[in-house]
Amino acid sequence: MLETVFRGIFDTDMTSVIAVSDFLLCVGCSLAIGLLLALTYMYRSRYTSSFVVTLAILPAVVCVVIMMVNGNVGTGVAVAGAFSLVRFRSVPGTAKEIGILFLAMGAGLIAGMGYLAYAFLFALVLCGAGLIYSRLGLGSGKKASLHKTLHITIPEDLDYPGVFEELLGEYASSWELTQVKTTNMGSLFRLTYDLTLREAGTEKQLIDKLRCRNGNLEITMSRQETVGYEL
Repeated sequence: MLETVFRGIFDTDMTSVIAVSDFLLCVGCSLAIGLLLALTYMYRSRYTSSFVVTLAILPAVVCVVIMMVNGNVGTGVAVAGAFSLVRFRSVPGTAKEIGILFLAMGAGLIAGMGYLAYAFLFALVLCGAGLIYSRLGLGSGKKASLHKTLHITIPEDLDYPGVFEELLGEYASSWELTQVKTTNMGSLFRLTYDLTLREAGTEKQLIDKLRCRNGNLEITMSRQETVGYEL
């Protein structure tokens, strides 16, 4: 009786119906994997509640979709197109967010194919590797702390090309003027430089010398600004 309730109205006698117990087992395992991925992502990361909750249920969603496709090629192509549309309709994210989303979809796909042990193994191995890399600080060495973004406010009558290059060359190994904008009703200019310092701890010396050339107007220096969706 229970299997009759869950049969599709377009099913035929040749169509295999997923047992309710198998369906619940796959969904339950996918939810457990999603919780594991969410907890892993929360480790030493900035996150929002909505993203964590979405990450926790995403493997179960993918699992159910794959189970419902059940070998239908046409439906599989439609599902792939739907997933690609979701990506372009969403707010761009960081490389880490995109990576963990693909991981969740991969785990859900494996679970939806019925390989529950492989799904858990896949999630455990990838989560373990991610935690180890994060703990070791892979990609965040000393050189990364030397990349800075410098904002210099100057009066509108200052001919800025060539004014700061000498000082930047003294303290930075490389620099690039990335933005020029007007502020304060056009009476001031705000220059933005991306630069790499030669040595750590020289920020104050550079700022003090820059103040002598920009009329002691506002100067800010921060960590290298990166776009949120940049890989």
